[in-house]
Amino acid sequence: MKGINIFLADGFEDVEALAVNDVLRRGGIDVNVISIYDENQVTSSHGITILADMMLEDADLGAKGTTERDVMIFPGGMPGTKNLAACEPLMEAMRVHYAAGGTVAAICAAPGLVVSRLDSLDGLEFTCFDSFETLLQAKGAVFTPKPAVHSGRIITGRSAGHAVSFALEILRLLDPSKVEEVRHAMYLKTI
Repeated sequence: MKGINIFLADGFEDVEALAVNDVLRRGGIDVNVISIYDENQVTSSHGITILADMMLEDADLGAKGTTERDVMIFPGGMPGTKNLAACEPLMEAMRVHYAAGGTVAAICAAPGLVVSRLDSLDGLEFTCFDSFETLLQAKGAVFTPKPAVHSGRIITGRSAGHAVSFALEILRLLDPSKVEEVRHAMYLKTI
């Protein structure tokens, strides 16, 4: 799957989706927000309805030409993360995307429920919300309780409170020259 794509299902965590979208767009990155449903309205775990840019059925899920700079992004939130993981066409697209050399980014519960659906995770470091690490650990991944972790072609974030750090890790992959500019514009201290 080409491009930078944030996937939303009903029950997504507001901050984890929208802060990532905001940081990447501040960095000049073209981002698609994609609903997994056959309509573009998606409602967050806190009852806020947003309009996605497109629906999953309209997205190009092909892997031809995919590189590590093509990123599938999965916010957490409940039941949003469970809804993402239950969308088999999306999970299959993620497996194909990763196998073709693409990057997968997930935060909070999504590393445990979504990224764990990938096959080759042995030795990769990750972070996630507490109690969602077991499925990844069972596949040989190593949990580290940091705000954000970039390991191989997997980027993970710990929780809503670390959504900006997670987004900056994604931006660092896509355009490292923009990270400090965005940090400065948001008045963030240097890490």
